[in-house]
Amino acid sequence: MSVKLTQNAISAILGGDLNLKPLVQVLDIKSAGKSQDRLRLLVSDSVSTQYAVIASQLNEKVFDGEIRKGSVVQLIDYMCNTIQTRKIILILNMETIIPECAIIGNPKVLSEPQSAPSDNNGGYHPRIPSNMSAPTGNSNTTAGFRPTVQPAYQPPAPNYRNHGSIVKNEAPARIIPIAALNPYQGRWAIKARVTAKGDLRRYNNARGDGKVFSFDLLDSDGGEIRVTCFNSVVDRFYDSVEVGKVYVVSKGSLKPARRDFNHLKNEWEIFLEAASTLERCEDEDSKIPQQQFSFTPISEIENVVNNSILDVIGIVITVNPSVPITRKNGMETQKRTLVLKDGSSRTVEITLWGEFCNKEGRALQEIFDSGLSPVLAVKAGKVSDFSGKSVGTISSSQLFINPDFPEAHTLRNWFDRGGKDTAALSISRDPSQGGPRNEIRKTVAQIKNEGLGRGEKPDWVTLKAAISFIKTDSFCYTACPLMIGDRQCSKKVVSTSNNRWQCDRCNQEFDECDYRYLLQAQVQDNTGLTWVTAFQETGEEILGCSAKDLYQLKHEQEDDMKFMELVRQRLFHQFILRLKIKEERYGEEQKVKVTVMKAEKVNFSAESRYLLDSISRVSA
Repeated sequence: MSVKLTQNAISAILGGDLNLKPLVQVLDIKSAGKSQDRLRLLVSDSVSTQYAVIASQLNEKVFDGEIRKGSVVQLIDYMCNTIQTRKIILILNMETIIPECAIIGNPKVLSEPQSAPSDNNGGYHPRIPSNMSAPTGNSNTTAGFRPTVQPAYQPPAPNYRNHGSIVKNEAPARIIPIAALNPYQGRWAIKARVTAKGDLRRYNNARGDGKVFSFDLLDSDGGEIRVTCFNSVVDRFYDSVEVGKVYVVSKGSLKPARRDFNHLKNEWEIFLEAASTLERCEDEDSKIPQQQFSFTPISEIENVVNNSILDVIGIVITVNPSVPITRKNGMETQKRTLVLKDGSSRTVEITLWGEFCNKEGRALQEIFDSGLSPVLAVKAGKVSDFSGKSVGTISSSQLFINPDFPEAHTLRNWFDRGGKDTAALSISRDPSQGGPRNEIRKTVAQIKNEGLGRGEKPDWVTLKAAISFIKTDSFCYTACPLMIGDRQCSKKVVSTSNNRWQCDRCNQEFDECDYRYLLQAQVQDNTGLTWVTAFQETGEEILGCSAKDLYQLKHEQEDDMKFMELVRQRLFHQFILRLKIKEERYGEEQKVKVTVMKAEKVNFSAESRYLLDSISRVSA
């Protein structure tokens, strides 16, 4: 088979061309130094030859025989590094075009005057290794050529006499684009702006307690990467990192990005270590943008996978007050909901958590109360599919009110020229009306008759029902109050002989435990009744008080009359219940378990609108 190599490709690569993707031929394969894990190939472009080191993940191609002497390959991803004045090609990815082929062209070793050693003959004469046998076969090229190959360079024995002390190379690393970073580089540095800084988080695992924080960088070429620091490195850099400032980062290690925590479009993540450096640049460098967005239209969010991270921009058309919320870990935080509208004829609920409710949330409230509808851009919001699609803030989210960039100006012009009066459909729960727009409403009879919960995945439905009975003999359990990272353990604890509490999960004892709801209740509508289970937050919503207060009332104060009166007062209140229905095995028996994931008192005004909408859809 005749094939034409990319002539002068080696010279181009050594000159800095990393986009050529040339065809070259493998003339020899050797181990790189003493390491058997690194291989080097003698490659030819039919004009010149040069040794290139291949990334360790490509070794299998050699061991499996996919790449061998005579193979014609295409270099897909590669780079060129300078080591002790010698230029070394590093191949990160390549594909085999022809497994075996006769030697093509009449290649010669590329001369490198700066690094070529001299001998007594005034030059060197590379030759092919004795174990190199070129494949034979029909070819349009010279068949009997024996290429010359540079022999391994043997440096003279070092002579340090009268040369003074040896000085380590302390020259600063060359600044490269973020897109060029890879784990096979030695010394590197990047210059970039901090676009986001995460909260300082504490964790506990098998190796003990620790702390971690991350920040995101953006360079002048648009490359983004996340930087993560642990423990003692956190102490060095946490206070130094400031959003919006430019830094030079070097001497970190690159590892694959953890997609559970990292949404940036980069396969690598930088981990700073004891020897790492982080230097702030006094000049802000206007070439580096302040932020980079990739906005998703609200109409497309409807089809986005749950927990995805995205950017969204819209006009704020509703701002709700901030309300306190108790998280699953028992910690109280603030929650504020907004509604955004854009030109795609859709609206979406934006949920602000924690500090976002105070600073940006309060500013939005003041602007909205003054009669204006501000533009809001959300960077790194998290998609939720609970009761429709919504977008919530996370620790690395950023909010920009009336930002000064083209997308915001376009949106403002659209809204002011009639967009505010156009009809729009909500893809999430409308807080002004209180009900999910795309909910799956069921009755108790439908839940039973349709066999919900018996499939491989749980069924999620919404039920309007009243609480008709609550079991009071066992309504809560004793729980571990210790924090694991930013979450409460909450596992069941047992009392010890010394009147303390012990958690098997945390393997610790403590004086006081927590109390969490494990509520069994009957709910009913006009079609029937069914048993449901409610845990901490939904139990508090149903009973109107904490599990600890109710436990103390019954077991410590022993005021049974007040206890039963409190429970009776909560019966026959109507709720909108978000239910998770799944069949589970209890011993030898399969039972369908119905769990209340969310409970809200019925807003009768909103419910009336929902019923009218349902009637109009049926009539249509």
